[in-house]
Amino acid sequence: MFPVKELKRSALIALWFAFLTFPIMVIKVDPIERVVQYRWDNMFFIAFGSFVISILAKVYVIRKERRAVSKKETAATEPFAQRIIREPRFLYPLVLGCFIFGISFPFLFSTYQTNIMTTALMYVVLGLGLNIVVGVAGLLDLGYVAFYAVGAYSYALLNLNFDLGFWVVLPIGGLMAAFLGVILGFPVLRLRGDYLAIVTLGFGEIIRLVLENWNAFSQGPSGIANIPRPGFFGMDMTFAGGITYIYYLVLLLVVLTIFVVNRLQNSRLGRAWLALREDEIACQAMGIDKTKTKLVAFSLGAFWAGFVGVIFAAKTTFVNPASFTFLESAIILSIVVLGGMGSIVGVIIGALILILLPEYLRALSEYRMLAFGAILVVMMVFKPDGIISNVRRSYHIRKQGLSEGESHE
Repeated sequence: MFPVKELKRSALIALWFAFLTFPIMVIKVDPIERVVQYRWDNMFFIAFGSFVISILAKVYVIRKERRAVSKKETAATEPFAQRIIREPRFLYPLVLGCFIFGISFPFLFSTYQTNIMTTALMYVVLGLGLNIVVGVAGLLDLGYVAFYAVGAYSYALLNLNFDLGFWVVLPIGGLMAAFLGVILGFPVLRLRGDYLAIVTLGFGEIIRLVLENWNAFSQGPSGIANIPRPGFFGMDMTFAGGITYIYYLVLLLVVLTIFVVNRLQNSRLGRAWLALREDEIACQAMGIDKTKTKLVAFSLGAFWAGFVGVIFAAKTTFVNPASFTFLESAIILSIVVLGGMGSIVGVIIGALILILLPEYLRALSEYRMLAFGAILVVMMVFKPDGIISNVRRSYHIRKQGLSEGESHE
C-alpha cells in the first residue's frame, strides 16, 4: 500500500506548483479590452497533474529500490540503452541508420527543418567540447561561451579587415580560442568546484562586455553584418543550397568531433583527465602533471568551441555580443548534464532534445517554455545521472585469471 506520508507530500507539491504557476496559467490580461481574466480551471489541471506525476515518480523510485539487489549492475540487469552503446550487434546497425538518416535529411525535410537541425548539430559539437572539460576532466566551466564568441568574431573581424575567407579562418578561429583557453587555464589551476565556476563565469562576462563596449575593435552592440557564407570552389549557391551545404559541413564536423573525443577518452590523456576528476590530490601523487592536464583540457574544449563559432558566424552572416550571453553557457552545460557527464552518446541525445524540443513545442504557444521546463524536471527526476550515464572499464579477478569487464559510474 502506498504510504500516507507520501500522499501528503505529493499534495503539498501539487499546491506549491499551482501557486508558482498561478501568474502564468491563471491570470490573463487583455490589454485591448483592459480586462483581467482568471482561468481557475487551469489551476485545477496543474495541481491535479502535479499530484499524479509526483505519485508516479515516487512509485517508480520505490519499485526501483525494491528491484535493486546490489549496487553493481550486471549485464543481465543492464539497461537496454547501455547495451546498445556497448554491443556491436546493436551499435553498428544504429550508427549506420543514423548516418544514412543524417545524409538524407535535407532531401526528406524542408529548408526550415534543415536549418534547425544544423543549429542542433552545432550544439552537439559544443556539448562534446564542453564534455571534455566538465564531464571528463571534472572542471566546472561556466564561461564556455567566451571561446564560442572568439571563434565567431575571429571570422567576422578577419574577413572585415583583411578579407580572409571562411576556410582560411576556420583553423585560425579554433587556434585563437585554444590559446585563450590556455590563458584562462593558468589563473585557475589551483581552483576547484564553486570557485572555478565563479572565475570562469566572470571570464565569459568579461569577453562579452569587451566586445560590447570596444566599438573601435568589434563595432560594439551593433555587431558585424554581411559576413560571407562558406564557398565551394567558387560556385554560386542559392539560399536553400547554402543552408544544405552548411548542414553537411556541420555534420562532417560532428563525425570528426565524435571520433577525436572518443579516441581522447580512451587514451592516456583521457585517463589522466578521469583521474583528475575523481581525486586531484591522488592524481598528482601518481605522477600526473596536473598543470599540463588542466591546460590541455581547457585548450581542447575551447578549440572545438572556436570551430563552431566560425561556422556560426558564416551561418548567420551576422554576429553581435547579444548572441554570447551566459544563457548560452548554461544551455551547453545543461546538454552535458542532461545527456550524461562523460558520455558521448548521451551528450548527442541531450543536445538534440534541448535544441529541437523548444522548436517543436511552438504549437503550445505561451506554454512552450513551461512544458519544456516540466519535461526537463521529469527527466532529471527519473534519470538523475543523465540519459545515458558514463561507462568505464574495470577489472574483475576470477579463478582463471584477470578478466576485463565494465561497470557503471
